[in-house]
Amino acid sequence: MSKPSRRNRPPGRLLGIVAALAAAFSATAPAAAQDDVQTVVITASGAERRLFDTPYAVGVLTAEDLRTAGPQVNLSEALARIPGIVASNRNNYAQDLQINSRGFGARASFGVRGMRLYSDGIPASGPDGQGQVSHFDLAGAARVEVLRGPFTALYGSSSGGVISVVSAAPTERTVALSLDAGSAGLQQWGLSLDAPLGDGLSLRARVSKLQVDGFRPQSSAERSLGNFRLGWDRGPDRVVLVLNAIDQPALDPLGLTRAQFEADPDQTAGVALPQEAPGQPDRFNTRKNTAQEQAGLSWRHLFADGGALAQSQVSVYAGKRSVTQWQSIPVSSQFNPANPAQTEKQPGGVIDFDRSYQGVDARLLWRWSLGNERSVQLVTGASAETSREDRRGFENFIGEPADRVLGVTGRLRRDEDNRVSSRDVYAQVEAELSAQWAATLGLRSGRVSYESTDRYIVGGNLDDSGTLSYSYTNPVAALQWRPNAQLNVYLSAGRGFETPTLNELAYRPDGAAGFNTDLKAQTSRQVELGAKWRRAGLWLDAALFEARTDDEIGIATNRGGRSTFRNVGRTQRRGAELALAVPLGAEWRARLSATWLDATYTDGFAVCAALPCLTPTLPVPAGNRIAGTLQRSGYAELAWTPLPRLEVAAEVRGQGRLPVNDVNSDFASGHGLLALRARWQVQLPAQVPGRLDLLARVENLADRRVVGSVIVNEGNGRFFEPAPGRGALVSARYILPF
Repeated sequence: MSKPSRRNRPPGRLLGIVAALAAAFSATAPAAAQDDVQTVVITASGAERRLFDTPYAVGVLTAEDLRTAGPQVNLSEALARIPGIVASNRNNYAQDLQINSRGFGARASFGVRGMRLYSDGIPASGPDGQGQVSHFDLAGAARVEVLRGPFTALYGSSSGGVISVVSAAPTERTVALSLDAGSAGLQQWGLSLDAPLGDGLSLRARVSKLQVDGFRPQSSAERSLGNFRLGWDRGPDRVVLVLNAIDQPALDPLGLTRAQFEADPDQTAGVALPQEAPGQPDRFNTRKNTAQEQAGLSWRHLFADGGALAQSQVSVYAGKRSVTQWQSIPVSSQFNPANPAQTEKQPGGVIDFDRSYQGVDARLLWRWSLGNERSVQLVTGASAETSREDRRGFENFIGEPADRVLGVTGRLRRDEDNRVSSRDVYAQVEAELSAQWAATLGLRSGRVSYESTDRYIVGGNLDDSGTLSYSYTNPVAALQWRPNAQLNVYLSAGRGFETPTLNELAYRPDGAAGFNTDLKAQTSRQVELGAKWRRAGLWLDAALFEARTDDEIGIATNRGGRSTFRNVGRTQRRGAELALAVPLGAEWRARLSATWLDATYTDGFAVCAALPCLTPTLPVPAGNRIAGTLQRSGYAELAWTPLPRLEVAAEVRGQGRLPVNDVNSDFASGHGLLALRARWQVQLPAQVPGRLDLLARVENLADRRVVGSVIVNEGNGRFFEPAPGRGALVSARYILPF
């Protein structure tokens, strides 16, 4: 009976801290200089504004944060600095990072769900909520914006959190060559060109190549990445063209069972490995090939005629993503003569799709003066995006048992045309009520439509075509109190909406043909109380939050390679976040972020006890933690700058136990990891033009063997994805002005 009371203590304690801060700092001097954190501008509201002024929880990773965190390959290197966000590195390039924001998105076994992802304004998540971050060019980013809480609803459906990578126009003409080398055979080179061209034109281009062996068998990968940015900024107009492409073949080591992880975390499941000879069973050479090309164009115009209309902006984008993935689905699941009615429905062990997507977003910004240096700002806009997917499935074997070849593309088992589209309108108004009070109201209304045409209707595999639409209206509101230039206290609330993904709608739990039309979208009601304080280089962000969700989506059945989904009832996510940066004299500084999250099921339900499963029988009691959510996580950093261009730092990352499934039958153990880094920026002598940027890192200094990520609710019990032991990275960048 003591468990509920323990859950209530942290929010109550932090609420007192927030109130105490508001009382203590409201009397501070109002004329402190703005620090560099305050001057960062973000575009989350549709218009640029200071980070400090926002009435919601938002964090920013600067180019310096990204540079010092690692080889700038994965967002997980730096996202630990942002509270409320979990970005677990699977150490598996065949699968995207596991990312969730305050517990939203945690249900994804692979890839990113329930998050809105952007790269220079181009969505990296589709209209159904499925997303990926593998093509993000972190080395070319000026900053990464991370938004949590109620105001994420203004980004539309499936926006439990928002991550946006933003590049900037170059300010110096340079050519740069970068070389990275690290543990597990990591090698990376990059070549970039930055060139202000005059008359408002600027060019930034970058290409890079990554190769890594991986610390486990069957975990090597390659990645070729190219990004191009052409900008024109003159007078009232700014036009930006962005092109990028990625090609990434990667082997897939899969997860490990508890026994396998404890025996040897460096091993790989046997089913992931290639055959040594034809006829060898259960060796599927699991792997994934990914290719993507996309383009985006944005035009911003400033109106200078003194009228209320201040700015317009239009963005258009289009792209194509192709994926082929060879899985470890057993042959008996795909072809079983003893049960042909069931195996005829199996979609095969090879996923193959080509997905094209495009969209447009247009908005207008209006401003009116209210007198006494007060104003009202209104953003109105509309957006549309469409995704069309040619999806196929194939058997992952060829031949008879005696000489059967596994891990290849065999007979066709699935063939369908899928389309998802969304149409949205939105508005956000911000009004300065007085010198100390401001209010924000927002609304986004939209419709997400699905259409699938099944072209593979064979034997017992009936027509699974279908259409379905979801409509929503998400309101948000915030009230701010700004007693002086250093303190911002706000209260915000909003309604969220998350549609099922196309994969979750594909099949019906009762085995009948057609779409899973009984599956509802999950809705949430969120509230957040936060405070932001800045003074003399010290900054503090704190937030308390609660989100109550109806119709949470979970797995219903799993049989014959088909997973089906249903609504499992209500959930609750509540917690606290803290971010703190403290200067400790001229040479030392400290940084801290911490998150407490209680993400649990309010209603009990049942899940499958084992595969195959047509009727869930294993109970999940009310109060169980949602799989994949961390109750406690944190990051701390202490940096020393003995010389102007030399920095040495120690980093600690820690997390509590991580539930691997909704039954909470097992957990990945909590842990803390220590890392060291040193960065030296060298201005070369006049006779050797240019400068060097040198970085060295040692990860997991104590060589602890821990679980880096989990595959939530994995049906075969292979939940655990191990993190590597002690590792090292050396990086050098030569920048040549011209």
